[in-house]
Order: sequence, then C-alpha cells, then structure tokens
Amino acid sequence: MKKRVVSLALLSATTSLMALGGEFAYLYKDPRIMGMGGTNIAVGSYSTSIFSNPAGLTNISKEHGFVVDILSIGAQGSAKSLEFVNDVNNAETENDIVDVLEKYSGEHFHFGVNNYTSISKNSEIFAWSIGLLAATDLNMQAHPNSGPSGLLATSSRGYGGVTLGVAKPFETEFGRVDVGIGAKFILQQSYEGSLLVSDLMNDSNDIVQTLRDKFERQTYGVGADLGVTYRPFEESVWHPAIGMSVLNIGAMGMDDNYGFQPMTVNFGVSIAPEVSFMHKLVLAADYVDAFNANVVRDYTYNDAGEVSYKDYTDSDVMKRVRLGAELGLIDKSFLTAALNVGLYQGAYTAGLNMELSVLKLNAATYEEQIGTGDVSITDRRYMVQLGVGW
Repeated sequence: MKKRVVSLALLSATTSLMALGGEFAYLYKDPRIMGMGGTNIAVGSYSTSIFSNPAGLTNISKEHGFVVDILSIGAQGSAKSLEFVNDVNNAETENDIVDVLEKYSGEHFHFGVNNYTSISKNSEIFAWSIGLLAATDLNMQAHPNSGPSGLLATSSRGYGGVTLGVAKPFETEFGRVDVGIGAKFILQQSYEGSLLVSDLMNDSNDIVQTLRDKFERQTYGVGADLGVTYRPFEESVWHPAIGMSVLNIGAMGMDDNYGFQPMTVNFGVSIAPEVSFMHKLVLAADYVDAFNANVVRDYTYNDAGEVSYKDYTDSDVMKRVRLGAELGLIDKSFLTAALNVGLYQGAYTAGLNMELSVLKLNAATYEEQIGTGDVSITDRRYMVQLGVGW
C-alpha cells in the first residue's frame, strides 16, 4: 500500500488533483499575501505582486538595490490531509480502500508544492521583476456513496513558466500614478477524472500510467496583465492608495483544461497609517473578479472513471471580498518580523513573516470555498515557505 501513497506523492510533484472546480483560478499564492486575507491590489511590495497588480512593483523597497528570492520552496495542505494519507497508507485490501473512501466521503483534500524564484529592482525611474515559477497542487475528493466501485475524484495540473513585470511611477498635480504591465508564459499538464478502487490497488507505476493514459492533457498559455495604482496623498500620515488590475487580458488559452486562467478585473484600496509603536501598519480591502469571469466546474463521472463537466457562472460576492492587515513588529538589519490577519471568502486568515539575515520564513492559513454554490464545501489550508533572499 505504501507504493500507492508514494505514487500519488510523486504524481503531485508534476500534477494537481481536484474534484469540484469551485476554487478561483490562480497561478501562485504567496503566504505573505494570503495571511493578509489575499489583499494586494493596492498594496504591492513584493515581486509576486505581478500575480495581482503589476503596478505594485513600484512599492518594492529601494534600500537594498536588487531584491533576490531563490529557493523559495513552499508547501500547503488541507487540515485533514495527513490523516487521509495515513489511512490510505494503512489500507491493505480493496475493502479497506472502500472503507477509507466512505469515511471521507465528500471531504476535500489539497496538497501543493511550489517554487517562485525572482530578481527585482525598484529604481528612481522604474521597477522591474523577472520570475521563474514551478508549481503543483494536488486536490482529491472521495466521491459520496462510493461503495465497492467507488471513486476518488481528481482534477490535476503541474505547471511552470516565466513571468515578467515592469512598472513606472508618474507624478501628477493630483497625486502619484503607478502604471504596470506584466507578461507570463506557462506550460501545463492537467488531469481531470477519477480513480477506481481497483486502480488504487495496482502497482504504483500502473496508477501513474492509468492517469496519464486516461486524463493527461498538455497545453500552454500566454497572458498579459495591466495594473494601475493611484496614491492621491502620498505625503500624508495615512498613505492611501487605490488600485485596479486586469489580469490575463483575453484569457490565457487554456480554457478546456483544469487550471484555466480567465481574464479578471480587480479593485483594491489600502492605507498605511504611521503609528509610533510599530514600524509598519497596512490595512487593505480588495474586490476581485468584478465581472464574474470565474466559473464553477461541475463534474460527472461514469463507471469507468471517465469524466465530463459543465461550467457554471459563479457570482458569489463573499468569494470576491478580501480584507487584510499587516502589523510590522520588528525591523532590524538582521531581523524583520510581521503578523498578518484577514478575511478571505468569509473566513479568517492569519500569517507570520520573518527574515533572519538571508533566510526567509513565511507561514499562513486560509480557508478556500470549493462548493458549487448549492453545496458548501470549505477547505482550511496551511501554508509554509522557506527561502533564501536578500
């Protein structure tokens, strides 16, 4: 049985698995941002701002010249993921597998591994960033009423590529306007389908080959992004900002596969009031996907594990509202630390960001809404990232 768990783990290194396509499309989730409720449209400050609003690159610190992040290895998983894997690992017979699937019937599990390596610089003239992305996310759901011919429904992808971003500030008589553009090229392998109980009982190589033969789709996408941030009273103690971004202009061309990236229009506001007892305080609110481009993918499986699906428009307002706060606690030459809290899709988020010399540690928790609207499925996730940077 251990071979089956190993095979699923190896598969997750190149793919991702999911049953209900209710999760909003994404390419990268930064724990520093997710701990803050996923808010970043009007905040910026990181190379990963290219995934929310490329104009935010102008808020990268200028003090250290080039900002380099390498070996930023991140992992995330659902609350019950380890328990599920342990039960599968201990199953010895087909009946044991059936019992495990029935125990977790309707439960959603998520695993993810990623690495985003980037180099950025914010000069007096303009800011830029170049990044290399490699990521997988593994999502699984035990099919309700699985029975002897029960299913472990999955949809999956393994993907990576190159991102580019450039942003420039413009001083006007009405305040500062930052304009950013981004581009990305993504290669992807996606898998949508389900494993039968008999598939899970096979040798590890057979499981991987079954998924590839039945479900593997290879594709690529090219995307362009545009963002603007307006800072009307830059010198005030509140430092307000208003942001807007259009991501994946014209979509990225992967619409027929899990992991497709629709064009979204997003808005955000933030303030960074000056307070005496902490070195940094940021409060932000975002409203993403204003025109409901994201869809819910409702899957149907037949007795052979083959899949068909239909996409439905998702107009849930609470899925689109994000609130967050960053509280900077320590800012020394060798150590920085900040706490993040927020509200993401109606549930709390929390995070911790630390930098000790060239080592970076970021951790966060958030809750993803996976359901189809009529069916509420929540997935509490935990993220950790360890990297080297300066």
